[in-house]
Amino acid sequence: GAEQFNIMGLILCLFAGTSPRVRLVGGPHHCEGRVEVEWDGQWGTVCDDGWGLEDVAVVCRELGCGTAKKSPSGTMYEPLAEKNQPVLSQNVNCNGMEDTLAECEQDKDVFNCGHEEDAGASCEKIPFFLVPKSVRLVDGPGHCAGRVEVQHEGQWSTACKRGWNLQAAKVLCRQLGCGRALIARRQCNKTIQDQVSIWMSKIKCSGQEATIQDCDSGPLKRNSCSHYDDTWVECEDACELKLVGGDSMCSGRLEVLHKDKWGTVCDDNWGDLEDQVVCKQLGCGKPLVSPSRKRYAPGAGRIWLDDVRCSGKEQSLDQCKHRVWGYHDCDHKEDVGVTCSGKSY
Repeated sequence: GAEQFNIMGLILCLFAGTSPRVRLVGGPHHCEGRVEVEWDGQWGTVCDDGWGLEDVAVVCRELGCGTAKKSPSGTMYEPLAEKNQPVLSQNVNCNGMEDTLAECEQDKDVFNCGHEEDAGASCEKIPFFLVPKSVRLVDGPGHCAGRVEVQHEGQWSTACKRGWNLQAAKVLCRQLGCGRALIARRQCNKTIQDQVSIWMSKIKCSGQEATIQDCDSGPLKRNSCSHYDDTWVECEDACELKLVGGDSMCSGRLEVLHKDKWGTVCDDNWGDLEDQVVCKQLGCGKPLVSPSRKRYAPGAGRIWLDDVRCSGKEQSLDQCKHRVWGYHDCDHKEDVGVTCSGKSY
């Protein structure tokens, strides 16, 4: 008892003293995936012995994510951990109130625990924090529509419309964790004339960049822009998915959340690549392909998406090509069903 407590306390002290970092790998976004921690400059996994929602809650808090949703196996997320990558922590025991995983009791001397026991974590996604506060959309109906502002030298400033088109909007929407780019236009705003500076005077994006900061841009030239030229961008809202009616959270009828309502997806043109994107986004491994696609019980209410076409490289379904939300020529007999290799834990 006391001896074990002292050893654990020493381990905790050593672990906390080096301030290890935490990350989630292989998931559809930075708030879900296989748990990895950094120890002495090396990244390794965490053994799932005793791993539960209290531990996930601490990881979610440390990463700036939302509520802990579940504690899946880390083997659900690909690529799997390399064989030579170490397992750095075992018997993690958080009470759920700690600010960092380093504050939790845990054993650094790992034994009898391989990568088949890697821990995973799933937190509520907060898209705005996918990239630290370097760009945002303000004065719109939500974080996926509004006037473009970028952070420069610690201050928020607007972006001039010069060069802004759908390619640039596509990059910004992806950066914010939103759906497809819908509009990029000039927005006159007299009310901020003397309150907000104009930093980004021009921009040139191919549409393939990871962030707006990766696009070519130039500094402001005197009197070259005014707030009559502020940029307004609208993206589709971020897309949430779930599988309903299967034997686990990784199989069932596909439903998507749009305008705060769940609806189904029509199976017109649906195939293996679309399955692949859904399974990836849900952290459910790979799709299970069968000669005849399995049907699940039909849904009710809205049919949100039709004619979805994915390349398989997308991180979420809303990044795939599709008809306008709510437009379709289907009935619920054509609702998409998806079966993935991963299982609910």
